[in-house]
Amino acid sequence: MGILNVTPDSFSDGGKYDRVDAAVQQVGLMLAEGADMIDIGGESTRPGSDPVSSDGQIRRVIPIIEVIRKQFAENITVSIDTSLSAVAEAGLNAGANLINDVSAGLNDPDMLTLAAKRTVPIILMHRLGTPKTMQENPYYDDVVMEVIDFLKSRIDAALTASINRDNIIIDPGIGFGKRKQDNLDLLANLDRFVALGFPVLLGASRKRFMGSICDVTEPSELVTATAVTTALGVMAGVTVFRVHDIKANRQAADVAWAIKQSQHTT
Repeated sequence: MGILNVTPDSFSDGGKYDRVDAAVQQVGLMLAEGADMIDIGGESTRPGSDPVSSDGQIRRVIPIIEVIRKQFAENITVSIDTSLSAVAEAGLNAGANLINDVSAGLNDPDMLTLAAKRTVPIILMHRLGTPKTMQENPYYDDVVMEVIDFLKSRIDAALTASINRDNIIIDPGIGFGKRKQDNLDLLANLDRFVALGFPVLLGASRKRFMGSICDVTEPSELVTATAVTTALGVMAGVTVFRVHDIKANRQAADVAWAIKQSQHTT
């Protein structure tokens, strides 16, 4: 899943793809490098960011989704990255195929109803608090168990809303209200999320906690670090990787997958 932030303030690529021509060029590059889907968002969810209204998000993302859908036709799967049902519905109407909701349906009670009505996949992610406050002293007694319990509760809510079980994807929310050790604990236990029986998405791309490990402050310098998490994720059974840098992560995923397949046949 290639990340396309059409925002002025995303932590790694804010302002780079908020014009239609730049966005289309980037989508073409990501597809050429091996992306299977593109995740388009009009609101930054970096730590400390402010929310963007549904109208503001719609103005940013819909023209780009429409052009991308027209230019790349059926060769592309588009995800609308939003926690507001009005934005998700506009995105689906413009040609998006699935919803990526970082609030797991908690920001907008109509989101789960919309996903059920439109019979589209929805990604349910764990986060602690809101983007504005989530990195202000987050704390867990047992981060893995607490995130699992949260995702179980949101899965139950999705099923109660009549979302098809096959349309639920879960995301432990790396970096969303997590300390460095919390992120490491989640990455070390990805198999426990896979064991819940739903496709798991991993979104560790260029995240700050890896910079603290590698002594790097520039997110774009964390391509190799991200590819390591992708390889580990493949070995743990993760099936979707939300990344900025497609080529390096595609290679990491393909090699890890070949190793994993060999593991099953020997």
